[in-house]
Amino acid sequence: MLLKDKIVIVSGIGPGLGQELSTLAAKEGAAGVVLAARTQEKLDTAAAEIDDLGLGTRTLKVATDIADPEQCKALAEAAAQEFGRIDVLFNSAYNPGPFEPIESASMDGWRQAMDVNFFGTMHLTQACIPAMKAAGGGSIVMIATMVEHKPLATQGGYGASKMALRSATKHLALELGQYNIRVNSVHMGWMWGPSVEMYFDWQAQATGKSKEALMADVTANIPLGIIPDDEDCAKAALFFGSDYSNVVTGSALDVNGGEYMPI
Repeated sequence: MLLKDKIVIVSGIGPGLGQELSTLAAKEGAAGVVLAARTQEKLDTAAAEIDDLGLGTRTLKVATDIADPEQCKALAEAAAQEFGRIDVLFNSAYNPGPFEPIESASMDGWRQAMDVNFFGTMHLTQACIPAMKAAGGGSIVMIATMVEHKPLATQGGYGASKMALRSATKHLALELGQYNIRVNSVHMGWMWGPSVEMYFDWQAQATGKSKEALMADVTANIPLGIIPDDEDCAKAALFFGSDYSNVVTGSALDVNGGEYMPI
Protein backbone atom coordinates (compact mmCIF):
# COMPACT_ATOMS: atom_id res chain seq x y z
CA MET A 1 0.00 0.00 0.00
CA LEU A 2 1.49 3.29 -1.14
CA LEU A 3 0.37 5.39 1.83
CA LYS A 4 0.27 2.76 4.57
CA ASP A 5 -0.19 4.34 8.01
CA LYS A 6 0.35 7.88 6.72
CA ILE A 7 -1.61 10.94 7.77
CA VAL A 8 -2.73 12.76 4.63
CA ILE A 9 -4.27 16.18 4.06
CA VAL A 10 -6.15 16.84 0.81
CA SER A 11 -7.27 20.38 0.03
CA GLY A 12 -9.89 21.20 -2.57
CA ILE A 13 -12.20 18.29 -1.79
CA GLY A 14 -15.04 18.11 -4.26
CA PRO A 15 -16.24 16.17 -7.29
CA GLY A 16 -13.15 15.34 -9.33
CA LEU A 17 -9.49 15.10 -8.45
CA GLY A 18 -9.68 16.18 -4.80
CA GLN A 19 -12.25 13.53 -3.97
CA GLU A 20 -10.33 10.91 -5.96
CA LEU A 21 -7.14 11.73 -4.05
CA SER A 22 -8.84 11.33 -0.69
CA THR A 23 -10.53 8.04 -1.60
CA LEU A 24 -7.35 6.61 -3.10
CA ALA A 25 -5.37 7.65 -0.03
CA ALA A 26 -7.72 5.53 2.06
CA LYS A 27 -7.51 2.60 -0.38
CA GLU A 28 -3.72 2.82 -0.24
CA GLY A 29 -3.62 2.43 3.52
CA ALA A 30 -3.60 5.94 4.96
CA ALA A 31 -4.24 5.86 8.70
CA GLY A 32 -6.00 9.19 8.56
CA VAL A 33 -7.31 11.47 5.81
CA VAL A 34 -7.92 15.14 6.54
CA LEU A 35 -10.47 16.64 4.18
CA ALA A 36 -10.40 20.37 3.45
CA ALA A 37 -12.85 22.40 1.37
CA ARG A 38 -14.97 25.50 1.76
CA THR A 39 -18.26 23.62 1.45
CA GLN A 40 -19.44 21.31 4.22
CA GLU A 41 -21.54 19.27 1.80
CA LYS A 42 -18.46 18.35 -0.23
CA LEU A 43 -16.62 17.33 2.93
CA ASP A 44 -19.53 15.14 4.02
CA THR A 45 -19.72 13.45 0.60
CA ALA A 46 -15.98 12.70 0.55
CA ALA A 47 -16.02 11.35 4.10
CA ALA A 48 -19.02 9.13 3.28
CA GLU A 49 -17.21 7.70 0.24
CA ILE A 50 -14.25 6.79 2.44
CA ASP A 51 -16.51 5.27 5.10
CA ASP A 52 -18.27 3.22 2.42
CA LEU A 53 -14.97 1.51 1.59
CA GLY A 54 -15.24 -0.32 4.91
CA LEU A 55 -11.54 0.04 5.66
CA GLY A 56 -11.93 1.80 8.98
CA THR A 57 -9.97 4.82 7.76
CA ARG A 58 -10.28 7.73 10.14
CA THR A 59 -11.28 11.04 8.57
CA LEU A 60 -11.28 14.62 9.79
CA LYS A 61 -13.41 17.23 8.03
CA VAL A 62 -12.25 20.83 8.30
CA ALA A 63 -14.10 23.56 6.41
CA THR A 64 -11.28 25.70 5.03
CA ASP A 65 -10.82 28.60 2.64
CA ILE A 66 -7.11 28.36 1.89
CA ALA A 67 -7.05 32.02 0.84
CA ASP A 68 -7.31 32.77 4.58
CA PRO A 69 -3.99 32.05 6.36
CA GLU A 70 -5.70 31.73 9.74
CA GLN A 71 -7.99 29.00 8.42
CA CYS A 72 -4.97 27.18 7.00
CA LYS A 73 -3.25 27.36 10.36
CA ALA A 74 -6.38 26.04 12.06
CA LEU A 75 -6.54 23.15 9.58
CA ALA A 76 -2.93 22.10 10.21
CA GLU A 77 -3.34 22.40 13.97
CA ALA A 78 -6.53 20.32 13.90
CA ALA A 79 -4.82 17.61 11.84
CA ALA A 80 -1.80 17.47 14.14
CA GLN A 81 -3.99 17.41 17.25
CA GLU A 82 -6.25 14.66 15.90
CA PHE A 83 -3.56 12.40 14.44
CA GLY A 84 -0.32 13.50 16.08
CA ARG A 85 1.49 14.33 12.86
CA ILE A 86 1.16 15.28 9.17
CA ASP A 87 2.95 13.09 6.61
CA VAL A 88 1.55 14.15 3.24
CA LEU A 89 -0.09 17.31 1.91
CA PHE A 90 -1.85 17.24 -1.44
CA ASN A 91 -2.41 20.86 -2.50
CA SER A 92 -5.39 20.28 -4.78
CA ALA A 93 -7.55 23.36 -4.13
CA TYR A 94 -7.72 25.76 -7.07
CA ASN A 95 -9.58 28.62 -8.66
CA PRO A 96 -9.71 28.48 -12.48
CA GLY A 97 -10.08 32.25 -12.77
CA PRO A 98 -11.99 33.94 -15.57
CA PHE A 99 -11.90 32.38 -19.03
CA GLU A 100 -11.15 35.42 -21.17
CA PRO A 101 -8.42 36.84 -23.43
CA ILE A 102 -5.62 38.58 -21.55
CA GLU A 103 -6.02 41.86 -23.47
CA SER A 104 -9.49 42.34 -21.98
CA ALA A 105 -9.15 40.24 -18.82
CA SER A 106 -10.17 41.53 -15.42
CA MET A 107 -7.11 41.71 -13.19
CA ASP A 108 -9.48 41.34 -10.25
CA GLY A 109 -10.24 37.87 -11.59
CA TRP A 110 -6.54 37.16 -11.87
CA ARG A 111 -6.02 38.28 -8.26
CA GLN A 112 -8.75 35.94 -7.07
CA ALA A 113 -7.10 33.03 -8.88
CA MET A 114 -3.71 34.03 -7.49
CA ASP A 115 -5.13 34.27 -3.96
CA VAL A 116 -6.10 30.59 -4.09
CA ASN A 117 -3.71 28.92 -6.52
CA PHE A 118 -0.55 30.62 -5.32
CA PHE A 119 -0.98 32.46 -2.03
CA GLY A 120 -3.58 30.04 -0.67
CA THR A 121 -1.43 27.03 -1.49
CA MET A 122 1.55 28.71 0.12
CA HIS A 123 -0.49 29.56 3.25
CA LEU A 124 -1.45 25.91 3.69
CA THR A 125 2.03 24.66 2.92
CA GLN A 126 3.57 26.99 5.48
CA ALA A 127 1.02 25.88 8.06
CA CYS A 128 1.90 22.19 7.59
CA ILE A 129 5.69 22.51 7.60
CA PRO A 130 6.14 22.67 11.42
CA ALA A 131 4.28 19.36 11.91
CA MET A 132 6.32 17.72 9.16
CA LYS A 133 9.55 18.94 10.72
CA ALA A 134 8.44 17.54 14.07
CA ALA A 135 7.66 14.18 12.42
CA GLY A 136 11.11 14.01 10.83
CA GLY A 137 9.96 14.54 7.26
CA GLY A 138 7.05 14.57 4.89
CA SER A 139 5.87 15.07 1.34
CA ILE A 140 4.20 18.11 -0.19
CA VAL A 141 2.55 17.51 -3.55
CA MET A 142 1.46 20.46 -5.68
CA ILE A 143 -1.33 19.70 -8.13
CA ALA A 144 -0.23 21.74 -11.12
CA THR A 145 -1.35 22.01 -14.75
CA MET A 146 -0.24 21.37 -18.31
CA VAL A 147 -1.33 24.96 -19.05
CA GLU A 148 2.00 26.09 -17.58
CA HIS A 149 3.78 24.32 -20.44
CA LYS A 150 1.20 24.46 -23.20
CA PRO A 151 -0.83 27.68 -23.13
CA LEU A 152 -4.55 27.38 -23.79
CA ALA A 153 -6.62 30.32 -24.98
CA THR A 154 -8.45 32.24 -22.23
CA GLN A 155 -6.56 30.51 -19.38
CA GLY A 156 -3.80 33.07 -18.94
CA GLY A 157 -4.67 34.00 -15.36
CA TYR A 158 -4.86 30.39 -14.22
CA GLY A 159 -1.60 29.54 -15.97
CA ALA A 160 0.20 32.54 -14.51
CA SER A 161 -0.85 31.67 -10.95
CA LYS A 162 0.28 28.08 -11.35
CA MET A 163 3.56 29.15 -12.95
CA ALA A 164 4.32 31.23 -9.85
CA LEU A 165 3.64 28.13 -7.77
CA ARG A 166 6.00 26.12 -9.98
CA SER A 167 8.88 28.43 -9.09
CA ALA A 168 8.00 28.35 -5.39
CA THR A 169 7.91 24.54 -5.52
CA LYS A 170 11.53 24.41 -6.66
CA HIS A 171 12.65 26.85 -3.99
CA LEU A 172 10.74 24.98 -1.29
CA ALA A 173 12.36 21.71 -2.34
CA LEU A 174 15.76 23.36 -1.96
CA GLU A 175 14.97 24.86 1.45
CA LEU A 176 13.15 21.90 3.01
CA GLY A 177 15.38 19.05 1.87
CA GLN A 178 17.49 19.38 5.02
CA TYR A 179 14.40 18.45 7.05
CA ASN A 180 13.60 15.41 4.88
CA ILE A 181 10.56 17.20 3.49
CA ARG A 182 10.08 16.59 -0.23
CA VAL A 183 8.24 19.00 -2.52
CA ASN A 184 7.11 17.94 -6.00
CA SER A 185 4.48 18.87 -8.55
CA VAL A 186 2.12 16.88 -10.77
CA HIS A 187 1.05 18.64 -13.96
CA MET A 188 -2.39 17.54 -15.09
CA GLY A 189 -3.71 17.87 -18.61
CA TRP A 190 -7.27 17.07 -19.60
CA MET A 191 -8.95 14.96 -16.89
CA TRP A 192 -12.27 13.24 -17.41
CA GLY A 193 -14.47 14.15 -14.47
CA PRO A 194 -17.43 16.37 -13.56
CA SER A 195 -15.82 19.71 -14.48
CA VAL A 196 -14.60 18.53 -17.90
CA GLU A 197 -17.95 16.91 -18.62
CA MET A 198 -19.62 20.24 -17.89
CA TYR A 199 -17.11 22.00 -20.13
CA PHE A 200 -17.91 19.79 -23.10
CA ASP A 201 -21.65 20.20 -22.51
CA TRP A 202 -21.18 23.98 -22.47
CA GLN A 203 -19.01 23.94 -25.62
CA ALA A 204 -21.52 21.76 -27.43
CA GLN A 205 -24.26 24.30 -26.74
CA ALA A 206 -22.03 27.26 -27.61
CA THR A 207 -20.63 25.85 -30.87
CA GLY A 208 -23.36 23.55 -32.12
CA LYS A 209 -20.83 20.72 -32.42
CA SER A 210 -21.59 17.39 -30.84
CA LYS A 211 -19.95 16.48 -27.56
CA GLU A 212 -18.34 13.49 -29.28
CA ALA A 213 -16.83 15.70 -32.00
CA LEU A 214 -15.40 18.10 -29.43
CA MET A 215 -13.87 15.23 -27.50
CA ALA A 216 -12.39 13.84 -30.71
CA ASP A 217 -10.72 17.20 -31.35
CA VAL A 218 -9.03 16.96 -27.96
CA THR A 219 -7.99 13.31 -28.11
CA ALA A 220 -6.50 13.82 -31.58
CA ASN A 221 -3.63 15.59 -29.78
CA ILE A 222 -3.22 12.93 -27.08
CA PRO A 223 -1.03 9.96 -28.09
CA LEU A 224 -2.90 7.56 -25.77
CA GLY A 225 -6.07 8.54 -27.61
CA ILE A 226 -8.13 9.18 -24.47
CA ILE A 227 -8.97 11.95 -22.05
CA PRO A 228 -7.31 10.56 -18.91
CA ASP A 229 -9.70 9.69 -16.10
CA ASP A 230 -9.28 11.79 -12.96
CA GLU A 231 -8.84 8.65 -10.83
CA ASP A 232 -5.87 7.56 -12.96
CA CYS A 233 -4.40 11.05 -12.68
CA ALA A 234 -4.79 10.89 -8.90
CA LYS A 235 -2.86 7.60 -8.87
CA ALA A 236 0.11 9.36 -10.44
CA ALA A 237 0.01 12.04 -7.73
CA LEU A 238 0.01 9.38 -5.01
CA PHE A 239 3.47 8.29 -6.11
CA PHE A 240 4.94 11.53 -4.80
CA GLY A 241 3.19 11.05 -1.48
CA SER A 242 4.57 7.55 -1.09
CA ASP A 243 7.89 6.16 0.11
CA TYR A 244 8.65 5.07 -3.47
CA SER A 245 9.64 8.70 -4.12
CA ASN A 246 11.79 9.06 -0.98
CA VAL A 247 14.73 10.48 -2.92
CA VAL A 248 12.71 12.59 -5.35
CA THR A 249 12.23 16.28 -4.69
CA GLY A 250 11.88 19.38 -6.83
CA SER A 251 10.53 17.24 -9.66
CA ALA A 252 7.60 17.77 -12.01
CA LEU A 253 5.58 14.85 -13.37
CA ASP A 254 3.50 15.41 -16.49
CA VAL A 255 0.22 13.48 -16.44
CA ASN A 256 -1.59 14.17 -19.70
CA GLY A 257 -1.65 11.05 -21.86
CA GLY A 258 1.36 12.34 -23.79
CA GLU A 259 -0.24 15.55 -25.04
CA TYR A 260 2.76 17.51 -23.80
CA MET A 261 6.19 15.89 -23.72
CA PRO A 262 8.98 18.07 -22.27
CA ILE A 263 12.46 17.59 -23.67
